[in-house]
Parts: sequence; C-alpha cells; structure tokens
Amino acid sequence: MNQVQYGKTFEPVTPRSAALGARMRPAFVLLGFVLGSAAAITFSLTGVMIIFLLLRTEHARLDAEIAPLATHLALFAILTALAGLSFYAEGKRPPWRGASLAGLALALAGTIAFYWPE
Repeated sequence: MNQVQYGKTFEPVTPRSAALGARMRPAFVLLGFVLGSAAAITFSLTGVMIIFLLLRTEHARLDAEIAPLATHLALFAILTALAGLSFYAEGKRPPWRGASLAGLALALAGTIAFYWPE
C-alpha cells in the first residue's frame, strides 16, 4: 500500500473543490446565517402556533394572540423561503441570482420596517 514504486508518477491528492478552483464565498456564508436564523424563528413560531391552537379551548385569552402570531409567522415564512432561494442561487450561480438577492434584501428591509419601533 505505502510502498515506493519507482518509475511511476502520481499527482498529489487534492480535494475536489480545490481541483475545480471553487472557493468559499463570503456571501454564501452570510446567506447561510440569514437562512438559519430565519428558519429557526419560523420553526419556533410554528411550534408556538400549534401550542396556542391546542390550548385555545382551555384559555380564552389565547384567541386574541392567534392573529398577530399568524402575521409574524407568515412574515418569517416568506423571509425563510426567500433566504433559501437566495442561498441556493448563490451556490449554483444561475442567471436569476441577482433577482433572488434583491428579493431577499427587500424582505429583510420589510421585516426591519415591520419591527422598527414607532
């Protein structure tokens, strides 16, 4: 296995990504952070929504909280979908990558505006 074989030349073993010249791009990492954060918030809000729907018969005060919770859940579900689309586009580099990044930027701006204190 690890024996010297005279007369044979071998090419150095390199990872496939290095052989193809691919490098980790900072935008790809940042989009991963955005996607992970948005997905975690969406997952958490979904869990809270399920609990509220299950407990609303026992606690009448939860009825007033379902509509705002649904608004926040929808907002973060849209943000998660756009972040996932942008993450995919940054990895594959299709022609519509710029449009997906612009959509994510608008969604982030809209989310910030929604939660900005008045």
